[in-house]
Amino acid sequence: MVRRTHFTPLQLMALGLFALYSLLPLWWVFVTMFKDNGQLFSTFGLWFGSASHLAENWHTLVTREDGVFTRWLINSVLYATATALGSMVVSAMAGYAFSIYEFTAKNALFALILATIMVPGTALVLPLFLMMQKLGLLNTYWAVILPALANPFGLYLMRLFWDSGFPRDVREAARIDGAGEWTTFWRLGLPLVRGGLVTVGLFAFVAAWNNFFLPLVVVNRSDLFPLTLGLSVWNQTSSSSGQEPLYTVIVLGAFISILPLLIAFLTLGRYWQGGLSSGAVKG
Repeated sequence: MVRRTHFTPLQLMALGLFALYSLLPLWWVFVTMFKDNGQLFSTFGLWFGSASHLAENWHTLVTREDGVFTRWLINSVLYATATALGSMVVSAMAGYAFSIYEFTAKNALFALILATIMVPGTALVLPLFLMMQKLGLLNTYWAVILPALANPFGLYLMRLFWDSGFPRDVREAARIDGAGEWTTFWRLGLPLVRGGLVTVGLFAFVAAWNNFFLPLVVVNRSDLFPLTLGLSVWNQTSSSSGQEPLYTVIVLGAFISILPLLIAFLTLGRYWQGGLSSGAVKG
């Protein structure tokens, strides 16, 4: 039987204010797409401008610099998808190893890996830059993708799911039937920890999609920029070169960059929500 939660008027008011506070920036981005720079500063900021301005902003967005925005969008999809898939595989394998096997200093090593979560990402950018330089990977897709595959939080989640979702009896039965380690991992184990995989993949996708500082350091070719970096460069160059600022055009690009994240959350929401609740209860 489902229990209904009853809120007091004060609680409902607080929830309404929080929802308004959360959605107001998204609404501002949406209505700003319908304005030009003049209307952006002269009209009421939370209401629409004109549909003709939306068409102009769209035309500028997709044609500026030979349509490089489309390239940035493709790059962001590539970076985020490759990072999410790679992070899922690496985290699943590492979590499986920490959950199933016993080896020297296992707990100490696991604690050390988790401790790296406390290290700010900006502190790691310079070492990563030097590593990519030594490997000859600067100004390549790999310079952005490879560092993001190491996901300590993903490892933590996947170990929880392997511990709780892959019973020892199943493993022993698979080995008695002659299944190898790879068969046990891929065919028997992964379907049982699917919720954890989706959770790790979704978090990795969002982090890679919003990644800005690492591409800024390891990539200086505009055709390799992700959306976050490309739109920032547009904002800086248009403001510093004496040209008319591209504020509303950049806002339109930012709104488009939000859509894949919304689609990912709406499509995979039932998996990652169930995965988080399962990990919280069983972990």
